[in-house]
Amino acid sequence: MKRAIVITNYYIQEKAEAAVMVANKLLSLGVEVLIPLSARDRLYKMNKSRKEFRYFAFDKLYKNAEIVVVLGGDGSILEVVKSASPRGIPILGINLGRVGYMAELELSEIDKLADVVADKYTIDERAMLDIEINNISHDKVIKALALNDAVLSNGSVARIVDIELYEEDKLITTYRADGLIVSTPTGSTAYSMSAGGPVAHPQLQCFCVTPVCPHSLMARPLIFPDSSALYLKNICQREKMLYLTVDGKSSYEIYRNDTVKITKSEVKTKLVRLKYSSFYDHLRIKMSEQ
Repeated sequence: MKRAIVITNYYIQEKAEAAVMVANKLLSLGVEVLIPLSARDRLYKMNKSRKEFRYFAFDKLYKNAEIVVVLGGDGSILEVVKSASPRGIPILGINLGRVGYMAELELSEIDKLADVVADKYTIDERAMLDIEINNISHDKVIKALALNDAVLSNGSVARIVDIELYEEDKLITTYRADGLIVSTPTGSTAYSMSAGGPVAHPQLQCFCVTPVCPHSLMARPLIFPDSSALYLKNICQREKMLYLTVDGKSSYEIYRNDTVKITKSEVKTKLVRLKYSSFYDHLRIKMSEQ
């Protein structure tokens, strides 16, 4: 491994200092360090920049990298996934967040970067969702990619909405709820778990469908094989439109009678693994830290 991107929120002092610590460690191991151009002035003002750091605009940052080192929580990793995963670039998470399910290392463990440089690691491939929004009123199709989940709801206002769920052309059920979550196994430990959904091992080939605060005793989470094509249709009469939130970041307007198609993506997220604990060991440890 010769080139690594170091990503964090450089405008938060503690995170910027941690990123510089990691960057210096990588330089000492003979790795070329790539940093977003937007962070250059910030590091100069902190007197932390080095002539060895290579700064690139965002559109060029990922072109030649062999790995992305992300310092932060799961939200930071999800942000990087959008650029790294379609290019097949592995991601190493260093946890600076509260839980960090997807992160592999703590900041105190950066000596393990030597194993990464020596290619002594494994790749944990995670399934992703292809999301296709069929916007009838505007006669267009919008596409998105998710590692964790897609959530259809009323947005910031908690009101009951009506959503039909189809598998291919077969109606499965109609949900009256605050929203509906479709998650990957990776995303099953995020919002879906908080809403009462099942926890799925990351290597299971499935989708988890979880209603948020359902207004029915019969509404329950469902598991579908990831070979399915799921469709969510907005049939809400009271609200003109709903909102689809992808990985907690991007938001899309879903008008009445619009549909959201969700299938398994050919793109996979590659997470770098240096430890050999099981998923359940990792889950138990992280849950006990909350």
